[in-house]
Amino acid sequence: MLNYILGRLLRMAPQIFLISILAFIIIQLPPGDYLTTQIQRLQASGVQVNEDQIKTLTATYGLDKPLIYQYGKWIWNIVRYGNFGYSFLWGQPVNEILLGRLGMTFFIAFLSFVVCWGLAIPIGIYVAVKQYSIADYFFTFMGFIGLATPGFLLALVLMFICYAKLGIKVGGLYSPEFMVLPMSYAKFLNLLSHIWLPVIILAIGGTANLIRTLRATMLDELHKPYVTVARAKGLSELKVILQYPVRIAINPILSTIGWLLVWFFSGGMVVEIVMNLDTAGPVLWRALINQDMYTAGAYILILGFLTALGSLISDLFLAFNDPRIRFGAMEAA
Repeated sequence: MLNYILGRLLRMAPQIFLISILAFIIIQLPPGDYLTTQIQRLQASGVQVNEDQIKTLTATYGLDKPLIYQYGKWIWNIVRYGNFGYSFLWGQPVNEILLGRLGMTFFIAFLSFVVCWGLAIPIGIYVAVKQYSIADYFFTFMGFIGLATPGFLLALVLMFICYAKLGIKVGGLYSPEFMVLPMSYAKFLNLLSHIWLPVIILAIGGTANLIRTLRATMLDELHKPYVTVARAKGLSELKVILQYPVRIAINPILSTIGWLLVWFFSGGMVVEIVMNLDTAGPVLWRALINQDMYTAGAYILILGFLTALGSLISDLFLAFNDPRIRFGAMEAA
């Protein structure tokens, strides 16, 4: 199994390398660059920029070099020094910009993941066992609503209800009096009082999808002969359900960890913008709008790494849960 993990980690390297190339190319596709955009804004506001200033700024930002040189320097600094470059828009290293915001994004994504799985698995099992019951129809209907409603629309509706109907101030991660204070126990409690709404909004779509997936796979397994044999042995119904069909039916759920992990980061960007959260999503949006290539490229590269890592984690969970997959992985290694 160790050889399999090492082999997968080695195969991740060229994948991430190709993702970095694609990210850098895609960011460069729009016409112009950050400097051109800034010069146009200055000229639109009446500020004159002469040719010497433009040449100096172009050389400073390295925009006078070929794209292959810019990419090579960027990726070399990442591999050797862990340096993602310098943000044109914020005027500081990309590492400093993303470090704190990624930590908060990870925290929100982790809580959303826990809520998503904590709700989806028991509900999916229950509605499969109680097929065509009132609970089954209710959660199926709510699942359709959860899948069909965009996250940003749900955020706007819930923010309106919380503020106008319940008198709860939502939006942002902290109250104004805690914004500039260092982290403390009081500030952490204030964070928890604000973070529950974005966590619920991000978890709703994933929960609805996982409930539908688990219900469908459970219904396939409940009527198979091995379940009938387990009941004939005198085992309790709860033990029969959890020990046999659930272990097989949960495999498709485990395989979704890869995309679900990335979705909490990228799919929640609009929600983060709407709710004014100081996380990495709004940073990516502003970087793309202003063609801040190093900031946007770093974020996209991190998403690519999370995709590859999530795929590995999914395979490991599948191998741990299902002996057939585990033996196949060991033979392949």
